[in-house]
Amino acid sequence: MKIYIVTDLEGVAGVINFDDYCTPEGRYYEVARELLTMEVNAAIEGLIEAGGDEFLVADGHGYGGINPLLLHPSAKLLAGRPISYPFGCDETFDAAVIIGQHAKANTDGGHLCHTGSFEVEDLTINGISLGELGCNMLFAAYFGVPTILVSGDKAACEEALSLVPNIETAPVKEGIKRGSASGLTREENKLFNGAAIHLHPRKARELIKEKARRALERIDEIKPFWIEPPYELVKKLRPTKDGKPARIGRVKANDLIELLNSKIEYKTEPS
Repeated sequence: MKIYIVTDLEGVAGVINFDDYCTPEGRYYEVARELLTMEVNAAIEGLIEAGGDEFLVADGHGYGGINPLLLHPSAKLLAGRPISYPFGCDETFDAAVIIGQHAKANTDGGHLCHTGSFEVEDLTINGISLGELGCNMLFAAYFGVPTILVSGDKAACEEALSLVPNIETAPVKEGIKRGSASGLTREENKLFNGAAIHLHPRKARELIKEKARRALERIDEIKPFWIEPPYELVKKLRPTKDGKPARIGRVKANDLIELLNSKIEYKTEPS
């Protein structure tokens, strides 16, 4: 079976904050890349046990999060920028897996929550609030590919279950900050939910491996998350620290991939 794996970095066990772990200038960036790559390898090992034999890993972190030297030799890697939706996914895949996922912006109890960037207040498609997780599940579903496993922080896993109630999840850490970051600036949001309780990386990998195996064994039970066209995407940006108010952008399309790749123009809307 052919499996599509899309990754992020902020939802990995042992990734503590954004500046130190998620940017090339960060003092622990290479540590974070290793931690993510080993979580991906654990998922691949579990998938192989359940019959997976072909894997494409799409590095979904903006700066890059996969260390190619450490990646499982069974996997091919899609990395680098520029790249656009659907990030190498197509109808030839049997299932999708998401590793290292964080929750969407303003999620109660999340860790390093954001949607695309810390500047975004909210993103909706046809009135449904979605984060990167939901958008990734949607573009896989565009090709009829079900997302069968999500690993990341507990709030991200709960977000996945809210979209597909019987999806397999592997929560590897749990944010301890309660409440929403709604209305905060980008800078305030980045620091809002920076504390979490993490599994030991080895325990996180054990959990991911077991859940990946189980997910592929249950592939026929787990259906794709889908929203029917036509589409309207609304994205709201946060107020800036220099006092500029929140701005909103809207785009419409009949095709999901066209929608997700649309250029958005923002304007201030009356409150």
